[in-house]
Amino acid sequence: MRPISSLALTCLLTLAASAGAQTTSPTLEERMSQAEFHAAGLDKLSPEELAQLNAWLSAHGGGVRYVNSGGAQVFDTDQGERNVIESSIDGSFLGWNGRTEFKLANGQRWAQSESGHFDAGRMDSPKVRIKPMMLGSWLMVVEGCGCSVRVRRVQ
Repeated sequence: MRPISSLALTCLLTLAASAGAQTTSPTLEERMSQAEFHAAGLDKLSPEELAQLNAWLSAHGGGVRYVNSGGAQVFDTDQGERNVIESSIDGSFLGWNGRTEFKLANGQRWAQSESGHFDAGRMDSPKVRIKPMMLGSWLMVVEGCGCSVRVRRVQ
């Protein structure tokens, strides 16, 4: 473990004091799955480095803006205050295969944004809950199968 410098310690204590006055945002460990945390290499950080990164994200995460490859802003649901979306799949749900697009009864379309396959059998119009996650990502939870997948809005 690396020793922490007095400047870094001062910064951490200052950030911790100011964080106490604000609403605490979830840490990376709380926001990410263990596999995502490992894949990002965050398990290699010292506890002090991880605390510094969490403090920075807490202080700067609210103003992040997301744009597509053309520079245009992404959907409103990806900006500012992000609320849980509740709807249902429009039609049959079989699971996902790595490139699955989900059409919802509310007219929105969401696409699988992580790799992987899941066979849910056949479900007709299951209810879904899409909730905001870390760094602008979204998690779709499908009722009745106990499954969830990261998604991004496409329409």
